[in-house]
Amino acid sequence: MVKGVEIHSSVAAKAQAEILTDGALQFLAALHRTFESTRKSLLDAREDAQRRFDSGVPLDFIPETAHIRAEPSWHCVPPAPGLEDRRVEITGPTDRKMVINALNSGAKTFMADFEDSSAPTFANMVTGQVNLRDAIRRQIDFESNGKSYKLSEKPATLIVRPRGWHLDEPRVTVDNAPISGGLFDFALYFYHNAHELVKRGSGPYFYLPKMEHYLEARLWNDVFLFSQSYIGIPHNTIRATVLIETLPAAFHMEEILFELRNHSSGLNCGRWDYIFSFIKKRRADRRAVLPDRKDVTMTVGFMDAYVRLLIQTCHKRKVAAMGGMSAQIPIKDDPKANEVAMEKVRADKLREVLAGHDGTWIAHPLIEQIARPIFDSHMLGANQYHVRREEVRVAAADLLNTTVPGQLTEAGVRENVSTALAYTAAWMGGNGCIPLNYLMEDAATAEITRVQLWQWVKYAARMESGQPVTVELVDKLIGELAPGGAEAGARDQGEGFGRRGGVPQGPDPQGVGERLFDERLDAVFGDGGWGAC
Repeated sequence: MVKGVEIHSSVAAKAQAEILTDGALQFLAALHRTFESTRKSLLDAREDAQRRFDSGVPLDFIPETAHIRAEPSWHCVPPAPGLEDRRVEITGPTDRKMVINALNSGAKTFMADFEDSSAPTFANMVTGQVNLRDAIRRQIDFESNGKSYKLSEKPATLIVRPRGWHLDEPRVTVDNAPISGGLFDFALYFYHNAHELVKRGSGPYFYLPKMEHYLEARLWNDVFLFSQSYIGIPHNTIRATVLIETLPAAFHMEEILFELRNHSSGLNCGRWDYIFSFIKKRRADRRAVLPDRKDVTMTVGFMDAYVRLLIQTCHKRKVAAMGGMSAQIPIKDDPKANEVAMEKVRADKLREVLAGHDGTWIAHPLIEQIARPIFDSHMLGANQYHVRREEVRVAAADLLNTTVPGQLTEAGVRENVSTALAYTAAWMGGNGCIPLNYLMEDAATAEITRVQLWQWVKYAARMESGQPVTVELVDKLIGELAPGGAEAGARDQGEGFGRRGGVPQGPDPQGVGERLFDERLDAVFGDGGWGAC
């Protein structure tokens, strides 16, 4: 055992023995002792910023970094091997079957996710590392219901998303303090696989979530430099794509790329979490109340501005501007409904490629057959870096534009309650990615549905009927929908709801007013009742 490092869980013992080796734990401890104080300071800075926003100070571009934005000469490093063409990326959790199917999907890359699509049980976190290690070495297979799954000859390029800076990994402590969940995920993957990936002509590639400030990107860059030196691979071997999925980060895009310029592989539009953050960061602003979730599309004012700025920024600095997720999945038993759903995918992907995106995200292997031809038809090269979008002028007011056509309806409120309940049931049972209403949903769904409920209650937003959204209405809908939502969650994941015995029957007034607005889903339910699981 490594001095000062303690493991507070006995689950997945075989995976722990293979992954939590002394060498890996020594690396984890070194990262924690070097960078934890900076991480804590940056999280404190987030709280300070929120207090400023709450007091009425508007978000804006940072004056002190204007010289970085104005300087045209700097660019990010060229694409690393396997990242030259990213026209279709598939995403999903790290269970063994998903890893095989995603790598075999025909997509250019697979983002294996320890974050939004993985419920953070310790078993999920460590067995996921085993699965990725085996996939890299072409030693992964899986059998289910008499069917065998094996890797194809040319699998997708692997990218890994660790957890964000805001999350701890409470089952591992260093010097009696929990380590960063993001460093835990990054360190174990990097330590066990970086040399092997380089030997195979690829490299350690990452997606970085939930950043709110360019200094958080600087911290990741420092981690990368430290880690490459620690195991003895060249600097600039690591590549990282940053998800712009918080409102503050939209004002820091160029600075984030600048901090990571020797490791950057671009930016990505993180749709649902971005809307969640838009509401959360502007929680004190009545003007930011949004209509039904279905009406907050990528074409409304603040979302369109964010997309245009992201594409312009990335191509100015010669890196990929990745489009967002299409969550639709095939509807096998209803051809008409399936065609409607697939037409939404086509329209979304066409909008992205015509806007100048260099690739897009999908959640189901069959959607690759729709997304790829659209990008093939309109993106003839490996990317669209030449689409500079120099005509784009995005001001702070554009990113904060709350003119959103649409209505707040009881059906929209009901759908948010139902979706939040069903997803939370699955999440508490250890499944972070489930099909709901023919959409592949992850934690971002739960985040936006609950924070919209909070916002509507806080401001007594009126539905089209004239009735305000109140605690009593939400509580009534929870009472009506909880059994069905629970059953849907269990049916979709094929197992029980976890150790708390099903969906919470709240919320009480304190629950809606405060608990629904906690920082993340993880905060609402603590450790999900998992304890050391």
